[in-house]
Amino acid sequence: MPIPMFSARRVLMIAGAILAMLSAGCAPLSPAPATQLDRARLADIDRAIGAVVATRGMPGAVFHLERNGERYQRAYGRLSYDDGAAAVAPATVFDAASLTKVLATAPSVLLLAEAGKLDLEAPLARYFPECGGNGKDGMTVRHLLTHNSGLPAGLPALPAWEGTAAAQELACARRVTDAPGAAFRYSDVNYILLGNLVQRVSGMPLDEFAQRHIFTPLRMHQTGYLPLARIDAAAIAPTQRGAAGVLQGVVHDPTARRMRGVAGSAGVFTSAGDVARFARMLLAGGELDGTRILSADSVRLMTTVQSPPGLAQLRGMGMDIDSPFARPRGELFPIGSFGHTGFTGCILWIDPRSGTFYVFLSNRVYPDDKSNILSLYGRLGTLAAQAALGVEFAALRRAAP
Repeated sequence: MPIPMFSARRVLMIAGAILAMLSAGCAPLSPAPATQLDRARLADIDRAIGAVVATRGMPGAVFHLERNGERYQRAYGRLSYDDGAAAVAPATVFDAASLTKVLATAPSVLLLAEAGKLDLEAPLARYFPECGGNGKDGMTVRHLLTHNSGLPAGLPALPAWEGTAAAQELACARRVTDAPGAAFRYSDVNYILLGNLVQRVSGMPLDEFAQRHIFTPLRMHQTGYLPLARIDAAAIAPTQRGAAGVLQGVVHDPTARRMRGVAGSAGVFTSAGDVARFARMLLAGGELDGTRILSADSVRLMTTVQSPPGLAQLRGMGMDIDSPFARPRGELFPIGSFGHTGFTGCILWIDPRSGTFYVFLSNRVYPDDKSNILSLYGRLGTLAAQAALGVEFAALRRAAP
């Protein structure tokens, strides 16, 4: 079925009208009828993902769409292109790459702030005196969370290094290219430092802290760092084939790999069902099934605009809202929806006003990192909105002059 085309002005008008129809603030709508998801649009999603699998853009994937309790989940393709490779299952575990930043690191930092163990507005040098100088004296924890620190995007690979201490030394040695708060640059260095901050403040490694305070209480049983310690490799989608063999259950990100699999920027493995539980927790204001994970204020900080005034790229303390990386929003979800992506081919995108979210996990980097599926990201966002909000959009189109 062809996707309706709208001008930018019409898209904004439709989005604005939808927002007016929905409840004020960020509360989800009341429970919807069981026929809420548009089955024709779900078939369009299946075709879009299936086409990428068929053209070897990725071996396989899992998609999950949910609105106010109604759910659609499907697995596509196989774990690899090898003859006899197992089919992807809904419970297949994927390397989540930079979804780590919002599943583990940002909420861990916010939990420590809730407990009064760190100040989000404090200079980073208060916690890491070794990180002072080189233009970083005014850099705060907030700057790291919102990617406005001025730090470069990544750590150098050479000369060869290994371990968390070496990563910390390299991160602290980076010079800023912009004054903290003056410009947006998505940077793994920010979240490497935040992951190390969790350990320094809590006295517990990031993987242990996130497992104890987020994943276990949320019953995200397939989620965590270093998955081979608890999950059979056969249940995990491989990511890359190289001289040393296939990465399957070993983190794809080379910096996180040098940090022995645990970094604030990458390293978490998860399933679509587990990410869906995390999304439900955020939509419910920080709790799920009677268990509180984050305070409502921490959810607000993580998911609403916290960027310095004057910057066009809008970020929460973790979530993307309106930056060049917000492709998964598509053409119809409004600004105010939020989410994140992962380099391996992963998406979480949430629209709090309609109570809608979708999860997409894939191993598009298999076998050699060369596949580019960014066009699929935007299409999935648009199709997901059409499937979940089809009734509202159809009514608005009929009413439009």
